[in-house]
Amino acid sequence: QVRLVESGGGLVQAGGSLRLTCAASGLTFRNYAMGWFRQVPGKEREFVAAMDFSGSSTYYADSVKGRFSISRDNTKMTVYLQMNSLKPEDTAGYYCAARYARGSVYVPAKDYEYDNWGQGTQVTVSS
Repeated sequence: QVRLVESGGGLVQAGGSLRLTCAASGLTFRNYAMGWFRQVPGKEREFVAAMDFSGSSTYYADSVKGRFSISRDNTKMTVYLQMNSLKPEDTAGYYCAARYARGSVYVPAKDYEYDNWGQGTQVTVSS
């Protein structure tokens, strides 16, 4: 059974930083592309960042480019989202997702492309 568990969310002032962690289990992690999405209640889920199964390719939403960085440690079966220069508009629930890559370096950016999801961690940025 695939399980994704996010952690690292919290309350931070604008301009601050947080690092989110997503710990995976129940899957061969190195075979999965990983992504981060966020959602505000009443709004659609929004793509944030993603990385292919090998870690060689990444893709970011324009709204976070240059401020957020996705990385992975296949030995720990963990993906990270380093968030710097946080803004109040970054406030949301952040969700980790996994997609079986089938050997492709394609970096998925649509939520329907992902097979598995975590429960999320809340990030609140105060102004």
